Amino acid sequence: MKPFTYQRAATPAEAARVAAEMPGSRFIAGGTNLLDLMKLQIETPGHLVDVNHLGLDRIEPTAEGGLRIGAMVRNTDLAADKRVRRDYAVLSRALLSGASAQLRNKATTGGNLLQRTRCPYFYEPSKPCNKRVPGSGCAALGGFNRNLAVLGTSDKCIATHPSDMAVAMRVLDATVETVSPDGTTRSIPIADFHRLPGDTPHIETQLGRGELITGVMLPAPIGGLHVYRKVRDRASYAFAVVSIAAVVAPGRARLAYGGLAHKPWRVEAAEALVADGAAAVAKTAFAGARTTPENAFKLPLAQRLTASVLADGKV
Repeated sequence: MKPFTYQRAATPAEAARVAAEMPGSRFIAGGTNLLDLMKLQIETPGHLVDVNHLGLDRIEPTAEGGLRIGAMVRNTDLAADKRVRRDYAVLSRALLSGASAQLRNKATTGGNLLQRTRCPYFYEPSKPCNKRVPGSGCAALGGFNRNLAVLGTSDKCIATHPSDMAVAMRVLDATVETVSPDGTTRSIPIADFHRLPGDTPHIETQLGRGELITGVMLPAPIGGLHVYRKVRDRASYAFAVVSIAAVVAPGRARLAYGGLAHKPWRVEAAEALVADGAAAVAKTAFAGARTTPENAFKLPLAQRLTASVLADGKV
């Protein structure tokens, strides 16, 4: 691990300002992803800004009937909150399907949204990776890509986003709240927060330099059966090969997928076709897919997951 300096910020705006002013800065909260990357020298920040003590660790009701989740709320606390379990069960189930209890005790809401890909070539410095070193190439395109993306890919990158929580946030139409270095705030719909790779796979979100996530806003609860299903290569502590977050009821459904793309994948136009069955939904939701011989199985698998949740919700 390379040397770095460290400081605690006093306010969210100060944290954003310091991160913008000092090149190579990173925010640190739980550190469950960043510290691993630093040990491998995939990430080599020269300065860490600790954001754990900024009062962003509360879950509060909103005037609109939803919840505001502070960026520093730990995954364990969010999954266990009685309001989340009652009104946003898909979120609680997604959180509990990810990582170990020890990691959930440290991982934060904001950090979960900002997880880096688990593409094996991103973690291997001897291999080219446009996400790690822009312009170096993508070893995954001609390499081992069984677990990589089939939707929204480009000739520069076929990595997937690893978060379970983000998939549930997408099906719930969450909004990400941030503060910029100049103290201004903004709200970013979760649908727009993560970027597809295009020609710049190293730019993963809409965040500007130094911009800090302060919270996530959930709208008023959605009635229906809340489901999170995750197919993985082993029974626990593994990232999704394919996952689905769903809120279903007779005649309607919301469906978001993980493990298929560079971001949580949801196509609202496909949801209008649920009465026609999973095949009709999949045809629209997965239009334009680009598969390899190793990962083509993901599409029929995702269609079967869709069929199972539609049947459970009696759609």
